[in-house]
Amino acid sequence: MTEPCTIPDAARAGIRALIAVEPAFGTIEAACGPLAWRVRPRGFPGLLQAIMAQQISNQAASAIWRRLAALPGATTPQGLLALDDDSLRGAGLSRPKVAHARALASACAGGVLDADRLDQLSDEAAIAAITAVRGLGPWTAEVYLLFAHQRMDVFPAGDIAVAGAWAALKNLPARPGPVPLRAMAAPWRPYRALAARLLWHHWRHMTGRPAMDELPGGGDAP
Repeated sequence: MTEPCTIPDAARAGIRALIAVEPAFGTIEAACGPLAWRVRPRGFPGLLQAIMAQQISNQAASAIWRRLAALPGATTPQGLLALDDDSLRGAGLSRPKVAHARALASACAGGVLDADRLDQLSDEAAIAAITAVRGLGPWTAEVYLLFAHQRMDVFPAGDIAVAGAWAALKNLPARPGPVPLRAMAAPWRPYRALAARLLWHHWRHMTGRPAMDELPGGGDAP
């Protein structure tokens, strides 16, 4: 399990700026405790973790990740490609996730997707580069860039927990969908990723659901 890191000074300054724009964010740490600064591994392992977390609970994702990481070489592109489908399915991956993990491994092994190159790209271009790989959608790309590259302004508007936390925080009648939520988040630029971190923090406190890295064997996830 990866321990949360100390919040960087630039992020803490960004949170103060965010609160100046939207005071509701200033109530979250007071009610929920200090924000844990979560960091995901860069490159193949971090993106593979994001695939494991797609459309399932953190508890289920943590269990699958624990079994997958125990397979020899599974957290490296070449090692995963050397494993047969039965081994990956035995770790709990669905057939689509086996295909997506292999597509990711091939892209990383072939140099098509490179963490250092992503650092040189804008948020939009980095998301486009990641989503060009089969099985890696916008949510996966945004969550990866937020946690692994510690980007300050990527915003996973399609994340149900982020939307639910914002609805609860603002007493909205319903959870906003991705399009209206992204519009609501426009004034939070250039710190929308910090807003997402605070909203996940609020959601965990509100629901009692742990983050993936707070579970035995878990990696970092919302």
